[in-house]
Amino acid sequence: MTAALLDGKAFAGKLRGRIAARVAEMAAQGIVPGLAVVLVGEDPASQVYVRSKARQTVECGMRSFEHRLPAETSEAALLGLIARLNADPQVHGILVQLPLPAHLDADLVINAIAPEKDVDGFHISNAGKLATGQRAMVPCTPLGCLMMLRDHLGDLSGKSAVVVGRSNIVGKPMAQLLLRESCTVTVAHSRTADLADTCRRADILVAAVGRPQMIPGAWVKPGATVIDVGINRIPPPGTGEGKTRLVGDVDFASAVEVAGAITPVPGGVGPMTIACLLANTLTACARIHDLPDPADLTA
Repeated sequence: MTAALLDGKAFAGKLRGRIAARVAEMAAQGIVPGLAVVLVGEDPASQVYVRSKARQTVECGMRSFEHRLPAETSEAALLGLIARLNADPQVHGILVQLPLPAHLDADLVINAIAPEKDVDGFHISNAGKLATGQRAMVPCTPLGCLMMLRDHLGDLSGKSAVVVGRSNIVGKPMAQLLLRESCTVTVAHSRTADLADTCRRADILVAAVGRPQMIPGAWVKPGATVIDVGINRIPPPGTGEGKTRLVGDVDFASAVEVAGAITPVPGGVGPMTIACLLANTLTACARIHDLPDPADLTA
C-alpha cells in the first residue's frame, strides 16, 4: 500500500483564494485587513519567512507592514514598537518573528501584543482560551494541520490521535484542537516509554518533535493518517557534505508504504502555516470591526 499524499501547497492555494475573495468584500465596505510583521536581527531562515508572508499578504489584498530591527535592539524599544502597533487602527494582526535574539524575553514580547491582534495565537490569553474551549486565536500550524485532517477524514470523532511533541507552538495546541474534535488524544515526546508502541496505536499521528526522520514506518499503524510538522535540514547521504535537503520528523520513504495518507516535506504543512496566518488576520479584522467571523474559511 502507498499512502495518499496530502498536498498542503494546493490546499493553501485554495484557502488563499477564499481569503482574497473575503478581503475584497471587506474592502468594498472600506475595511482592509492589515498585518504587521516584526523581524529582529538577520536570521536567514526568518528573513525568507518574512518575505514570503509579506508577499502573500499583499497578494490577498491585505495591507502589509514590515518592521526590521537590528539584532541589538533593546527590549524597551521592541515593546514600544508593539505598543504603537497595538494602537494603530490599520493594523489588525501583529506577528513577531521567532526566534528572537537571546537578550530578548520572547514570552514578555509575545504577551505584550494585544490578544485580539495576536494572529500567531501565542499570547497567554489565547492559549488559555483555547485550552478551556473558548473563542481564541488559534496557532497557525496546528490550525492548518486540523484543516487538512478534516478535509481528508471528515468527522474525526472517536479516532485515536497521538501528537509527538509538547511545544507551546504546535504540540499542546494541536492536542487541544483534536480534543475539540472528540478524538482520544495522547501527547507523547522523546522521553515517552515505548514511543514506538504509542505511535502504532494512532489513527492520526502528528509528528512535531523536531528530530529528523525520528519516526520510521514501522511505528505507523497501517492506514493511519500522518501529519509531519517537522522541517529539518540534513546533509545528503554519504559524505555528509554538500547542499542540505529538507526532511520531516517522519522517515517518509518507509512511512509512505504503511500509512493511509501522509503530508510530504516540503509541500505539506509548511504552506498551510502562512495561509492560516492570513486567515487569522482576516478573522482578527472582522472581530475588531464587529463583523461576523469568517468561520467558513477554516471549517
